[in-house]
Amino acid sequence: MKAIILAAGYATRLYPLTKDTPKALLPVAGRTILDRLLDGMRAIPEIDHIHLVTNHRFAPAFEEWRQTVQVHCPITVHDDGTTSNEDRLGAVGDIAFVLERAGIDDDLFVAASDNLFTFPLSDFAADFRRHGRDLLLGTRIDDVDTLRRYAVAALDGENRVLSLVEKPQEPQSHIGICAIYLYRRDTAPLFSAMIAESRAAGKRPDAPGYFAEWLCKRKEVRVYLASGECVDIGTVESYREVCARWTN
Repeated sequence: MKAIILAAGYATRLYPLTKDTPKALLPVAGRTILDRLLDGMRAIPEIDHIHLVTNHRFAPAFEEWRQTVQVHCPITVHDDGTTSNEDRLGAVGDIAFVLERAGIDDDLFVAASDNLFTFPLSDFAADFRRHGRDLLLGTRIDDVDTLRRYAVAALDGENRVLSLVEKPQEPQSHIGICAIYLYRRDTAPLFSAMIAESRAAGKRPDAPGYFAEWLCKRKEVRVYLASGECVDIGTVESYREVCARWTN
């Protein structure tokens, strides 16, 4: 299994904190957000190579970070060559970029680099092994305004996705999908297929949830429901709030 960590965003809503520092390398209670993500990934022993994709501006910072971090497998930092929000590839484009550049033909763990969560990933991975289906990670979110910032899923009685909508104005359930995914090997080629289809329609998919939304209409996709919190850090205020209440 290969991991792809998405770190090519510019986090302009967090300026000035992220003007010269990637959001994933901001500290929370003394450790970076990215280091905390890697802590969680250690619960998935199948991951044998981590591919982190970033933009040209932040690539040196992530290379410096890579040389100091200690993990159980190699880490490769990929510079997607973009320099601004205007020319960015978007999350789906960055995944396709890494798949082609690294020649990946394997199961995939995909995660946004700015994920902060309070649940272990071990049960998430166990569900993937048990059912052998593409798997999304969901958690219950009661606040509707917060829910609108997520992909929202409607599920059947066995946690199979009936429908999925990215950032809906009118959420159909209280199941928010975190930007953490496990995809089967045979799903990897579909990223480029989705991009080609979107371009033909004059669209550019950005958030990784848009691929999940597209995929659910074509394959059986499951959701693992985690008991805990997945934190979205989108503004300076939300970052300060997280720092104030995160203690370990």
